[in-house]
Amino acid sequence: MNKKLLIIIIVVVLLIGLGIGGYFYWSKGKKAKSGTETPALENAGDTAQKITDSATQGTLPSIGTNPLENKPDVNPADKANPYTNIKTNPF
Repeated sequence: MNKKLLIIIIVVVLLIGLGIGGYFYWSKGKKAKSGTETPALENAGDTAQKITDSATQGTLPSIGTNPLENKPDVNPADKANPYTNIKTNPF
């Protein structure tokens, strides 16, 4: 066999191999995008929330209240403007 024929055979075999590999890679990616292979990833958010709720149950205080709700008015700039009830320019 001469070198030219051997190189052509190797190139053809590589192209066929790349074509078959590309087809399987493309079909695998298409299945993953359609959601048929990843139901665990869809449920991961719910599972993480359940784990967090069960782990922190009884350890964290209730945070439903706002501690600054009854804060005193200590800003002196609010009372510094002597002009009240003035019509402002609408333009």
